[in-house]
Amino acid sequence: MKITLKKILFTGYAVLVLLLAVFTAAGCVGKNAVKDGDYALSVTGHNGPIELTVSFSAKKISGITVTKESETDVLSDPALVDLPKKIVEANSLAVDSVSGATVTSSAVKYAVRQAIAQAGGNLADFEKPIEKAPVKTVSLSADVVIIGAGGAGVSAALRADQLGAKTILLEKTGMIGGALVVSGGNQVVMGSKLQKEAGVANDSVQSMVSDFMKNGDRKNNEAALTLFARNVGDATDWLNEYAGVQFDMKGGLHKLAEYSNDRELAYLGGGSAFMKSILQKLSSTNIDLRLNTRATELKRDGSTVVGVIAQDSDGNTYDITAKSVVIATGGYGANKSLLSEDLQKSLYYGRSNATGDGLLLSDTLGAQRQLMQYGKRYPNGVEIAPGMAKSTIAGNIVAFNSGSAILINKEGKRVVNEKASNRTILETEIRQTDGMLFLFMDQKTFDMWKERLAHAGISQENIDAWLKNNGSRAPIFIRGTTIEEAAGTLNMDAASLKATIDTYNSYVASGTDSAFGRPANFMKAKIEDGPYYLVEQKPRFATTMGGLVLTDTLQVVGTDGKALSGLYAAGEVGGGVMGDDSPSGANNAWAITSGKLAGESAAKNASEK
Repeated sequence: MKITLKKILFTGYAVLVLLLAVFTAAGCVGKNAVKDGDYALSVTGHNGPIELTVSFSAKKISGITVTKESETDVLSDPALVDLPKKIVEANSLAVDSVSGATVTSSAVKYAVRQAIAQAGGNLADFEKPIEKAPVKTVSLSADVVIIGAGGAGVSAALRADQLGAKTILLEKTGMIGGALVVSGGNQVVMGSKLQKEAGVANDSVQSMVSDFMKNGDRKNNEAALTLFARNVGDATDWLNEYAGVQFDMKGGLHKLAEYSNDRELAYLGGGSAFMKSILQKLSSTNIDLRLNTRATELKRDGSTVVGVIAQDSDGNTYDITAKSVVIATGGYGANKSLLSEDLQKSLYYGRSNATGDGLLLSDTLGAQRQLMQYGKRYPNGVEIAPGMAKSTIAGNIVAFNSGSAILINKEGKRVVNEKASNRTILETEIRQTDGMLFLFMDQKTFDMWKERLAHAGISQENIDAWLKNNGSRAPIFIRGTTIEEAAGTLNMDAASLKATIDTYNSYVASGTDSAFGRPANFMKAKIEDGPYYLVEQKPRFATTMGGLVLTDTLQVVGTDGKALSGLYAAGEVGGGVMGDDSPSGANNAWAITSGKLAGESAAKNASEK
């Protein structure tokens, strides 16, 4: 039989078609491979496990339902609610992750990929690019444009809108909140009705200024600090009465070493509850909130700022004309090029989007900066990744207040009053071997300590994994059945540690800490028998102290000492108030107070043009 090239090609083609049909029928190619049904998965999010169910129907993703999670409220909402809807709508994982919630977004997408694999699907069929509309340039106008929707930005927007100004609020991430939503949720309330209601009526501007100057090593911009102290009470009452933010009055004012008068309250429900209240208030205003929209340029007419150029995540450009612009872009902790050497050596635990945008935008105008070398460092970080920290402060508070936790150095010696100010503990810590301390706890205290860490993004799963490493790498979490076993892992002198424990227990019994002065009401329990735990404590920071120089109307000052017309700033980007360190609750209070004042000044400026 004569075999021709044509017959070979035809036969090969027929075999290929047959094989393709067989594989398709077997569910190995194409969307038909997906087996319809519901698939339950558990993945690791930012704060711990996320449990969700991915459903397939008619060979498509028909639903994604989150059933359990411990992510940060408000901040994670777009990733847990909006992102799944977009994936279902597009039947594709090629949708954009939520800026500002990338870890949670990645966890959701990973879960869907796992579900596709379990359903026997072809992943490529669910990663097809999504066609986007052509980009465009849009012209807008407003009385006031605010850049950044953290605590300062939303306060400025709400106040400007309240005063009748047409207001646009730009936020480069997918959700409002900034640093405040992930903060401890505490605020200075000096001079407010709430402080008086909580039992302190004799606090004063002078007292607050004095405390802040001492805490900030007298490096504070005293004029800005005095402006802050004079207005924080009214701003607090406005936040409560107008914006609807509730405070934990039952928990009452906090007793802190930094303050000569009790002047800090917690938001009821923390920083995330604060932002939920703000979101609700924003929905009742005329504010034009534009998420996923980054300001790229300040518009100028000569020396006057007259608006903003911005771009959204789809590539559309917004040419916004405005009579006043407020910069409320937060700090610069995530931009190493702006950090001092000391800050670069410290662990960072802030948001990745704190890149100093407002400073860089205002550079083109010759804006003046101050105290850029400083950041708010805390002594209680654990190193979860190289250079990155998470905070144990929530656990430390209960461990020191109600438990028997103490702070020791690598030599097994107690070196500081655990209830001293953060600054005192930090300054002690950085002088120790390796620039760190260790929390030492018995089982009872460790159990109450770890229960308080979930909101800081430290899960039981994390703790179990770190204890399994047993100090072999950061973060150092050590468990020892005996004092000798716990100390031996760090090559710590066990005899020295035992003497430290015995001495501390004698202070508890007598009610007097003759070494460091820890108050008796914070020495309620002796250190009991093992097992024992050692947890690293390293310097960490998120908030930066430096920023723009401002006038008493929150107008940005140029390097020539003159105010820049039409340009205002508020919050962390307006530096100098704290000096080289900020006391507890101060940054949130400054965000609210300066934001409200900047909104007032910006609205007034707009009304006069």
